[in-house]
Formats: sequence, C-alpha cells, structure tokens
Amino acid sequence: MHSLREPTRVSMAPITRLNDHHRYRRVFFSRAELDQLLQIYSRQVMRGAWRDYAIDQRDGVATFSIFRHSLESPLFTVVKSAPGESRHDAYALLQRRVRLAVGSTLRDVLAELEREMRRGGRAIGAFALLTPG
Repeated sequence: MHSLREPTRVSMAPITRLNDHHRYRRVFFSRAELDQLLQIYSRQVMRGAWRDYAIDQRDGVATFSIFRHSLESPLFTVVKSAPGESRHDAYALLQRRVRLAVGSTLRDVLAELEREMRRGGRAIGAFALLTPG
C-alpha cells in the first residue's frame, strides 16, 4: 500500500496590483529648489552648525533632512508633497517631527527656517539666498 501524504503548503509572496503601485505620485525637488536648500545648508556647514543632510523620496513626498551629526535624528526636515485637489500647502518644515510651518512655496518654509535659526542665535539670511541675481 502506498501512503498518500498531504500536500505541503507553500507560502507565496503577496500579489500587488500595478494600479496600487502607481497610485502615489513620485515627488522630487527641482534643481532650483535643491539649489536653495543646498545654499542654506552650505552656509550652516561653514559655520559648524550642521554636518550632514539626506534626501529621501516616499509615496507622494520628497524630504530634505538636516543633521547636526550623522548619527542623530534630523534637526529640520523640509517636506515637499505631491499636489492634490485638497492640498494647498505643498511644503512643510518639521523640527524633530513637530510641524513648524506649511506653505505653498519653498520660500514660505525657508522663511520660517530662517526665523528658527535666529531664535537659536544663528541667522542664515535665507531671503538673501533666494533673491534672483
């Protein structure tokens, strides 16, 4: 007599629909936006206040995070969100997960970053960097 074994169940990878994969828009910082962010960042590096940065992209947002030390959590994070029907504020400034400012332009949140740096005794002159020249 032959013994019949029960079939072994093999777990399979979850199935992902392509529509779900493309549901969120990919968001990037433009070259002009990166120039503005990196100008401010480089000035603070020269002053010894900041040491590292990271650019990240997730579903519907791009982030530019600023670190005092590489192994710490970010001091500030600038978030750019995908444009949406109900979203008037495409940019946000976070400080250690606390939302400091929102705005429809990068200039709006960089102005708040300048105010935060002044409160810390280190003005960075963001408006001087943002004026076309």
